[in-house]
Amino acid sequence: MSALGILHTALSLLPVIVGAYGFCRDGRIAPALRLGNWYLYGMLASVVTSFGLSSSGGFNVGHALGLVALAAILVGRYADQMTWLGNGRPYLEVASMTFSYFVLMIPGLNETLSRVPPGDPIGHGPDSPAVQTALLIAVAIFLIGLTYQMLKLRSRRLAAASPARLHH
Repeated sequence: MSALGILHTALSLLPVIVGAYGFCRDGRIAPALRLGNWYLYGMLASVVTSFGLSSSGGFNVGHALGLVALAAILVGRYADQMTWLGNGRPYLEVASMTFSYFVLMIPGLNETLSRVPPGDPIGHGPDSPAVQTALLIAVAIFLIGLTYQMLKLRSRRLAAASPARLHH
């Protein structure tokens, strides 16, 4: 692995770790919190360094996914300013940030499974059954997690709108 590859991998771990911590601590990646800023900066560094890496010699799917993840983060960061969405703003924020984390996992799983263990990796690129299975599991976790987050947001909004309901 090149020096840039090692740097990219190290930088890419920042949003993975920060995002996972946010999910555990807050149930989401909150863009307005310091953790949300670290997540953005880590993702930005990961995407920027990815442009110096390419097995195909140019712009590839991994680069596109990085840009999609950054776009999702920007939507999540500015969702609260989209007043035309009304009560949908917190849902868009949470969904966008969670989607960005899921998108981060796609190239991460592919690259990890295609390199580990060294000499006899579990997967051999995005078409290998091991990588496809891991991605399918990631999709399932994303959908279950996002559904949980949306239901949790809804229950909090309902509880806040009707405090008397908590006493019955």
